[in-house]
Amino acid sequence: MSVLIIACGALAREVKAVATQLPSFELRCIPATLHNHPERIVPAITTILDETESRFERTVLALGDCGTGGALDRLCEARGLQRLPGAHCYAFFAGLPEFDAMMDEELGTFFLTDFLARQFDAMVMRPLGLDRKPELRDMYFGNYKRLVFLSQTDDADLLDRAKTAAETLQLTFEYRPTGLSPFARDLARLAA
Repeated sequence: MSVLIIACGALAREVKAVATQLPSFELRCIPATLHNHPERIVPAITTILDETESRFERTVLALGDCGTGGALDRLCEARGLQRLPGAHCYAFFAGLPEFDAMMDEELGTFFLTDFLARQFDAMVMRPLGLDRKPELRDMYFGNYKRLVFLSQTDDADLLDRAKTAAETLQLTFEYRPTGLSPFARDLARLAA
């Protein structure tokens, strides 16, 4: 069965790593930078859907709501699509129960994945202007208490980068290796 997986570019490596078990798939990604412009996420996905209409037996979305305010779920309903469960990729990697438990522990939690640890400057520091005006840290992160690094791989460099990000944001650091298990299970279920 041919499957189209539309994913956030922040998940491309992880989708490729777990989708190899599918007999036939194509991966199309929207830019991860759309997180800074969530109103552009649904139009970007709609463009991909229109370009690939009728070419695949199944289309699944490896995306969270990511700030669309429910517009992504409305698109899924209108087009008969399914997406991974959870509002964010953090829930994909941790699994919904674990993610909910972490939020119950501390609502003021900022999360990093492997992608965000790798791209911290490009996705957080520069877009928020923190590289030019570090005094903005309190405005953006004043209510956060901790940074939780949800790692998909065992990578010492990414761990160091995540620790540095926590220091930069003046947040306590927690390391929670997730691997790809919940993510792989849920993606395989949707693609089957």
